[in-house]
Amino acid sequence: MSPAASSKAKSPPALPGYDDVQMAAVRIAGKALRTPIIENPALNDLVGGRVLIKPECLQRTGSFKFRGAFNRISQLGLDAREGGVVAYSSGNHAQGVAAAAQLKDMPAVIVMPEDTPEIKVSNTAGYGAEVVQYDRGSEDREAIAKDLAKKRGAVIVPPYDDANIIAGQGTAGLEFAQDLSARGVSPNALLVPAGGGGLLAGTSLAFEGLFPDTEIYSVEPEDFDDHLRSLKSGKRRKNKQATGSVCDALLSAQPGKMTFAINQPRATGGLAVSDDEVRLAVAYAFRTLKLVVEPGGAVCLAAVLAGKLDCKDRNIAIVLSGGNVDPGLFSEIVNAH
Repeated sequence: MSPAASSKAKSPPALPGYDDVQMAAVRIAGKALRTPIIENPALNDLVGGRVLIKPECLQRTGSFKFRGAFNRISQLGLDAREGGVVAYSSGNHAQGVAAAAQLKDMPAVIVMPEDTPEIKVSNTAGYGAEVVQYDRGSEDREAIAKDLAKKRGAVIVPPYDDANIIAGQGTAGLEFAQDLSARGVSPNALLVPAGGGGLLAGTSLAFEGLFPDTEIYSVEPEDFDDHLRSLKSGKRRKNKQATGSVCDALLSAQPGKMTFAINQPRATGGLAVSDDEVRLAVAYAFRTLKLVVEPGGAVCLAAVLAGKLDCKDRNIAIVLSGGNVDPGLFSEIVNAH
């Protein structure tokens, strides 16, 4: 490459840090819910340690995704109002973007897979967004979104590989760490669901600022454990398939470039759980914790219940990332277990 060409080469986007998470917390204050920490004696007795739960299934729009979406959209200028925003999502980011755009009086178009649970599609449309569906196995959602954005003069709000999205998702981790500190609890390990890795990245930044010695683990469905394999190898790895798990919220093809750059030096490792273990966790959350959690949001609880991590005499912090589960599937899971 010539010096001239080299000078014109694009620099990689700047990664967010702990300060960005703190600023995001200020922006979303009063818009996002500060979800509590839940601790259940029966669960603690079962695993022989303390399990501290951050239930983002109780968050506005039913998942942590509203945090990043509002942090990103709230910083768009007035010139972006007319064209609005375009996002691509299997459901939770879709609802977060749609709700944030509605609050800012902006149009939103969401590209969603055809196999998305109907509750996520209807909720997204209920926030005033236009939904465009595609085939997850054969079509490129990013290409569809880029085309729509170009035609409409809209701004793309990506699901995870964006500094403001990551910082916004990190506010869940910041609250978690602050509230644990206020309780005088030092977590030995933190478990975070991982799709594209935005929640894991933001939460890792937050915990690094307050609990730098805490072990941090990604948790994913078996056969979609790209973070586990990527963290082991030091390079981003892809999943072999696009569909095939009950955890529809966690089926990203591979870790994001930005998110992996943050997670690779900070995460201790990755854990994987089977669909059967996830189903048991969804049922356990309903019957014992009295929480409605979608399969993708329940993977960390599944890992704890299945003994994927030693919890004996330890403080384990876990995130339940969402609660937007199809009613029929939820009923089936609960009745079967």
